[in-house]
Amino acid sequence: MNSAIHLIDLAIVVCYLGGVLAFGLWVGRGQQSTVDYFLGGRSLPWWALLLSIVATETSTVTFLSVPGFAFALNGDLRFLQITFGYVVGRIFVVYFLLPLYFSGQPFTSYQVLEERFGIASRRATALLFLVTRNLSDALRLFLSALALQQAIGISLAGCVIGLGIFTIAYTFFGGVKSVVWNDCIQFVVYTIGAVAALGVIISLLPEGSDQFWQYAKENNKLRLLDFDFSLTKPTMTFWAGLVGGLFLTAATHGTDQLMVQRYLAAKSQRGAGWAIILSGVVVCAQFALFLIIGVALACFYDAFPSEGQFGDADRDRVFSHFIVNSLPRGLVGLTLAAVFAAAMSTLSSSLNSSATAFVNDIYLPLRKRELTPAEQLRLGRIATAAFGVLQIVIALLSHQYGASESTVGKVLAIAGFAMGPMLGLYFLAILKHRVSQRAALTGFFSGIVLLAFIGKKLPLYWTWYVELPTLHWAWYAAVGSLLTMSIGLLYSKVAEK
Repeated sequence: MNSAIHLIDLAIVVCYLGGVLAFGLWVGRGQQSTVDYFLGGRSLPWWALLLSIVATETSTVTFLSVPGFAFALNGDLRFLQITFGYVVGRIFVVYFLLPLYFSGQPFTSYQVLEERFGIASRRATALLFLVTRNLSDALRLFLSALALQQAIGISLAGCVIGLGIFTIAYTFFGGVKSVVWNDCIQFVVYTIGAVAALGVIISLLPEGSDQFWQYAKENNKLRLLDFDFSLTKPTMTFWAGLVGGLFLTAATHGTDQLMVQRYLAAKSQRGAGWAIILSGVVVCAQFALFLIIGVALACFYDAFPSEGQFGDADRDRVFSHFIVNSLPRGLVGLTLAAVFAAAMSTLSSSLNSSATAFVNDIYLPLRKRELTPAEQLRLGRIATAAFGVLQIVIALLSHQYGASESTVGKVLAIAGFAMGPMLGLYFLAILKHRVSQRAALTGFFSGIVLLAFIGKKLPLYWTWYVELPTLHWAWYAAVGSLLTMSIGLLYSKVAEK
């Protein structure tokens, strides 16, 4: 068992990181304007955008935490049901929301709201995106640094700062082209790393794959479908996955600048559509792989209990523990590179999309004098670096105040909470019935507050208190979007009278 990372593995990680930086700088050379920096000249091929979408969704949280759903004591494959909704939600995005972004030449998803409602809607949604995106991605940076610290033994603060500065560097110089093409490489790296890790786990079992399948069947680890209609059941159900996943992916892939920026960089609407739909199929297969790894890890630690003792509370760190302590030399470095690939694909996308939203939705509309293309490009790079520093600071504060490792459920809950009301705003935008900006924003902010109450994120200090059952996070996006749309329509109808 390895007590620390070997020199060979460290060399693999260092070479990979150096290669990513060099490639990012090379790809991003010759940029002259924000169209180049933020949108890659609107010339990127659909297959590159497909891999970039998947890689951006696959953060370190996904890579290390999804196996935990199957590893847990009563864990199985039911978490995969949410990807059914992912596929359906992407189809909705292609047919109803994507045309909005190709009807003009927008830089961000929030510009279309200004055209439909007004500038206040654009600013409100852009600010919500900036706040929630940088908070959640700072936590992703924190979890990535935890994996690096476990591998090489340096301080957690040093790992946070090192990863953060490295990601800032290639995003600062390379722009979205660097992000997308590096995402393609990172997708290949972390997929190979995951497949290799699964192969090693099974090969270490005394009876190999036969023991794996026997253990999975005896412990009901291969259960996939759960047709319970409950909205509060703590485990994933088919309906929570299908309906909740549909609304969640419609929100994250239909309104979130992190994803919409990729569509705007495509050569055509048709190419963007193919990238969106096929990415759902790839994510489904990818989640299946990660969950099978979780089952294999449960079998391994059942066969070799002396290798590590893990309870359900430790399930997020079991895969990283196996990587560092049980993989052979060479594969440790490859799989750690895969972990960092998953981290950097999300973090670099976050920095670039945050800078895009800030410059185009917040800063430029407030200026009286129009900036030259060179000045806008310089501002975009400064904003990229600033958001990188902000995420580093938040990650360091997470460490300072003893934050625990994030889980996929928590991260997706944040996404559903933030993006659900935003999706409701876009529903109001595409309705034939004209809704005023006041009505739309009333629905938007009311949806956020009510969802916070329903999801028990906001205590209600009244003289009486109604105890509500805990809503499963998979329903947040659906409930938030429907609340926003309903309140906005109701306000509009009342105002008309």
